[in-house]
Amino acid sequence: PAPAEVGRAPGPPDGGWGWVVVFGAFLSIGFAYAFPKGLAIFFKEIQDFFGTSYSEVAWVSSIMLATTYGAGPISSILVNRYGSRPVVMFGGLLCGVGMISAAFCTSILQLYVCVGFITGFGLALNLQPSVIIVGKYFLKRRPIANGLAMAGSPVMLCTLAPLNQFLFENFGWRGSFLILGAILLHCCVAGALFRPIGAHTALVKPPVTEEGKDALKGKITEDGPMENRTEEEEGKDCFEKINQYLDFSLFKHRGFLIYLIGNVLMFLGFFAPIVFLAPYAKHTGIDEYSAAFLLSILAVVDMVARPATGIIANSRWVRPKIQYFFSFAIAFNGACHLLCPLASSYSGLIVYSSFFGLAFGMVCAMLFETLMDLVGAARFTSAVGLVTIAECCTILLGPPIGGILIDTFGDYKYMFIKCGAVMVLAGTFLFIMNYYNYRMLAKEEKERKRKEEDPKSVRTEDEGKKNWNKDSTQDGPELEPLREKGEGVKKEMNGT
Repeated sequence: PAPAEVGRAPGPPDGGWGWVVVFGAFLSIGFAYAFPKGLAIFFKEIQDFFGTSYSEVAWVSSIMLATTYGAGPISSILVNRYGSRPVVMFGGLLCGVGMISAAFCTSILQLYVCVGFITGFGLALNLQPSVIIVGKYFLKRRPIANGLAMAGSPVMLCTLAPLNQFLFENFGWRGSFLILGAILLHCCVAGALFRPIGAHTALVKPPVTEEGKDALKGKITEDGPMENRTEEEEGKDCFEKINQYLDFSLFKHRGFLIYLIGNVLMFLGFFAPIVFLAPYAKHTGIDEYSAAFLLSILAVVDMVARPATGIIANSRWVRPKIQYFFSFAIAFNGACHLLCPLASSYSGLIVYSSFFGLAFGMVCAMLFETLMDLVGAARFTSAVGLVTIAECCTILLGPPIGGILIDTFGDYKYMFIKCGAVMVLAGTFLFIMNYYNYRMLAKEEKERKRKEEDPKSVRTEDEGKKNWNKDSTQDGPELEPLREKGEGVKKEMNGT
């Protein structure tokens, strides 16, 4: 590159190798989202094997999902420090180790550790880096790229639901966990595709001239020796070091706080319906393969909904007000759950699964795009980490609360009603608060333009500067020695 372009950060290419990165994110995000839901196939058998209740076995998925989201800040810090590629590859290794270890568990508590914590932490190291690197490779086509990457979840769910049922029929749940652990190692392959966006510029060495060497020496002299810089870094307290990787000033950002509160409320009812969909179908007398097929129907509709939502969100009519579209998708999701108890037959459950897949895909396709729209690409990495750790509490409590309702009333409909009511409330909250946020942003922009165009305010500022300069040059008693010294220098110069 030309000398002027050396060291300049490359912009998003919006294509090229970016589509290979989208494919890697497709696989990585697919495993991160679909795997906890696909494990619901084994819940009935694990419950009978260990003699546990619905709420106890539901903690397996809850701990996994909560760890996946709760480890978001750790994942963001590691991405800022090492990049997306090694983090995702290490996460894939953890996922494989966790599931292979789970095949030898002898109690439900051991499943909590192996499947919940170890595999969940590995999935966390897959999810955030994949979302972050797609945002670095795309700008103009970012909603479409995010929609395609997020489509990995329904594709994986569509594949895992019948695959898990087949594996259980032939190998049992222990043998199935061994095979699933080997499958999860493919996340390492997905991570290998995440080439850093600036890697190609580092291969070309610019010619170093004598002037460049002198400038480099001056830069080293200005910065000081490495020992001094290390001492300065060690002098910082723990909060300052963490703040280098996580931007806590986001908690002063109005749009970020609205998004955070709405999403924390939403996740209280977001995952429980998927976790209990197959057990609910079995409870109504539907056979195992037909119950697993409901998840496949949901996944197929979700697969189409995510890219289509990305295209719609990228249109010039929707993208300026994408927060409204996101609020509608959440409320629509809740309405589907409220109507689920009316579906008493298998055909009714097919209709519910279809609408649920559409609503679920709409929410997931815009989940991170709306966050980046609020905070910008520069602060997105920190925002993802802070959001996920706040969401992990409600993600952890959602399925167990649903299990408690099922154990208490002996009926699944109260669980679906609870989830639907919570999501409708979250969608309504986001719609109202985003309307307020848009109004405030327009008012602030109008005020800023008024100040720039008002000549009186500009003149007042200029007069203030002149007065300040005048006051600063006024003679005072403390300036008397300096003035006398200056006059003496003048006389000496005149004499010379």
